[in-house]
Amino acid sequence: MTAGDEMRQQGRSKPFTPGTLEVKVRLPGEDIPESYFQCRYDVLRHPLGFPIGSERLVDDSEAIHAWVERDGVVLCVGRAHLIDASSDGSAADHAGPGASICPAFGPLQQINSQNRPSIQIRQMGTRQQGRRQGLASTVLAALETNSIQHFSAKTGFLQAREAAFSFYQSQHWQMIDSPYIIEKIGPHHSMMKQF
Repeated sequence: MTAGDEMRQQGRSKPFTPGTLEVKVRLPGEDIPESYFQCRYDVLRHPLGFPIGSERLVDDSEAIHAWVERDGVVLCVGRAHLIDASSDGSAADHAGPGASICPAFGPLQQINSQNRPSIQIRQMGTRQQGRRQGLASTVLAALETNSIQHFSAKTGFLQAREAAFSFYQSQHWQMIDSPYIIEKIGPHHSMMKQF
């Protein structure tokens, strides 16, 4: 673990026993291991029948990435990116062909400095063997803390799959807008958090 990783982990929600679980954070432009992307694919894309490569987003190099490993195996992943000041948050679901479009966030459709700078959390997922251990809350906290430090984020936005909605509520995210369906993925709720 590097000194930078130690500094970035200060915002995590629970301490881990050294050598058992490790929280890793990479800032924009830093190298991200293939094992991180493989976990994203295995958890979020493969179950929906998407091809390999659909786990990648065009702005991955500009995002903050966080994950938890146990004995070198990536168990939980997530990323946060800065939403451009002129954007309402709508975006393609993945970098490959035929990507569904994720809708805009209502509070970002009007220029409002109260909500900016804003980040979006995306690609959160936990392998089955890592669930119910607080890993997702640790990754989310690392993304929030590093977004505040690196991007000076005031607010966060995300599009939660219906099955994850209660998790995000437990982490103090609030539903905004009406529920909707993202084609090929399913029901979602847009959520927001003031930092």
